[in-house]
Amino acid sequence: MKKIKRSVWIIVVLFIYITAMCAYLAPRNTEISNTEKIVTVGASYVVLFLLWLVLRRKERIKERRMNEEKERQNQNQDKN
Repeated sequence: MKKIKRSVWIIVVLFIYITAMCAYLAPRNTEISNTEKIVTVGASYVVLFLLWLVLRRKERIKERRMNEEKERQNQNQDKN
C-alpha cells in the first residue's frame, strides 16, 4: 500500500474540519452578516490552498535532496 503524503492527508483533515465547522456554526451565528460569513469561509479555503502549496513544495525539496544524496553515495561507491 502506498504511503499517503503529508500534503494530502493534512489538507483533507483540515478541509473536513473547516467544512463541518462552517456547516454547524455559520447558520447559528446571527451577529455577523452573510457576506462576512462567506468571506471568512473563503479566506479559510484560500489559506488551506496556500498550505497545500507550501507542503507540496517542501516534499519536493525533500525528495530532491534525498535523490541527490543517493546519487552522491552511488558515485562514491563507484569510485571505490
